[in-house]
Parts: sequence; C-alpha cells; structure tokens
Amino acid sequence: MFVKTGDKVKVIAGSEKGKEGTVLSVNVKKNRVVVKGVNMIKKATKASASNANGGVVETEGSIHASNVKVITKAESNKD
Repeated sequence: MFVKTGDKVKVIAGSEKGKEGTVLSVNVKKNRVVVKGVNMIKKATKASASNANGGVVETEGSIHASNVKVITKAESNKD
C-alpha cells in the first residue's frame, strides 16, 4: 500500500474533500486508512470501569485509501 502510518495526507474525494491530516492507522486487507480529524463519527459506548456513565464518543472513521493523496512521507518511511 502506498500510505503508511504517520504520513501526512490530503483527502481528494468524498464529503471530506480538501481536508488534511496524519494517518493514524492502515487496514491493508480492506484498503482503508484512518486520518486524524477526518470523517468524524459519533459512537455510543456502554458504561465501563474507565467510563462510568457511558455516553457518546466522537472518533475518526476510516476512508478508502484511493481517496487520499500523500503530501509528505513519515520520517521513518523515507528510503
């Protein structure tokens, strides 16, 4: 895959078009990436030891890798 964790990317298609962020994780099997601050979704969580009341948590959702363009490579990825 052309995108690695830590790369700075720009979204080139979809509802988040034009936004930039850093790649947090990559799912090679599904060809999807999670970009910091892009495609924010709200998720309901149950109460647990760390979150006594539960509630709604906002987190990044994944987007297809073909919808992003690499701006700068992460330092460890440069060869």
